Formats: sequence, structure tokens, C-alpha cells
Amino acid sequence: MAEKFSPYDPTQALNSLEAIEVFMTDAFETGDAAHIAAALDIAAKAQGLTQLAGEPSLKTTLALMKVLGLRLTVAAVPPSA
Repeated sequence: MAEKFSPYDPTQALNSLEAIEVFMTDAFETGDAAHIAAALDIAAKAQGLTQLAGEPSLKTTLALMKVLGLRLTVAAVPPSA
């Protein structure tokens, strides 16, 4: 008998600022702009914000992160050993 799978909606798991923070931190750690944009879109949907059209600009990203209660920070990456 085949297993039945239900569609997974990641916005349902983003029900707190802490969950969104972890989700977005993981996205930024990939260094992949498309992945980060997609994650930001998902976080925005989780908060009931309008879906972003395409890859957002830095200005839009910063504004949206502010609305979500997040901010970008900078950290040095240690050189590879």
C-alpha cells in the first residue's frame, strides 16, 4: 500500500520571531541569493505580507526584514585552514 503524502507548507512552521530568525539565518548561511530571496518570500507569507515579485532588491530586502523584526549583521569568516 502506497503512503499518502500531504503538501508541506513551510509558512506554518514560521509562527514566531525566533523560528523566522533561525530560518533566515540558515538561508543566509547558504550564500545563495536565490535561496535567500525564496526564504524571505516564505517568511513574508508566514506573516501575511504580500508575495514578492522576483528577486528583491537590497532596499526591499532590508525594508521587509525590518517589518519582520529582523536585521542584517556582519561577521568575519575565519580563513580556511
